[in-house]
Amino acid sequence: MWSDNMIKQKLRLRLSVLLMTILAYSISSVSAMSYEEPKYSIVKKTKVYEVRKYKKRTVAEVTYIEEGKGFKILFDYLSGANKGSKEVEMTIPVTQTKDIDVTVPVTESTTDGKMNMRVFLPKQYLKQNAPDLNDERIIIIDLPEEYFAFIYYSGFASDGNFKKHCTKLKTALAKDGLIITGSLIKASYKSLFTLPFLRRNEVAFANA
Repeated sequence: MWSDNMIKQKLRLRLSVLLMTILAYSISSVSAMSYEEPKYSIVKKTKVYEVRKYKKRTVAEVTYIEEGKGFKILFDYLSGANKGSKEVEMTIPVTQTKDIDVTVPVTESTTDGKMNMRVFLPKQYLKQNAPDLNDERIIIIDLPEEYFAFIYYSGFASDGNFKKHCTKLKTALAKDGLIITGSLIKASYKSLFTLPFLRRNEVAFANA
């Protein structure tokens, strides 16, 4: 007969093994997903944010309304849904952009309910040699050198967490006299299957 204590110990052991397995999987996934990231240099760093200068890079962009549709459209393109059926390696981050009211506290609004999502193409691609499109909703853009102010946070990229860090970033930029010149950007660097404390999320504004 199993005593209550023995049953509890067995359950704890199983739970510990399960948690260790999940942790090991997440860590191995993080190291395995060493995706290419656009090159940048840090020109200013504070306790709250950092300003980065990004080199020229090329993106695939889609404008969408229905939540969750943007990434699927871009993922299909990268996976070979293009005229050459050519697969393109995934890069990081995936970014979402909204036009917002830049006052504090944060209020979000979209243009006609639309949002933009971008994936960065590997460095060997420019607009002229990127795989030709099958989907007219996607556009390929060569971006110039640009400056962005970023704030980092881990955990879930929930609306509440996102807005909190957006407010924190805007307040810090205003205090330092830095001018916001573009829309709000949400950048995600890790898979949704990554444990929350291992996730990398960022909020960014284009900066003059």
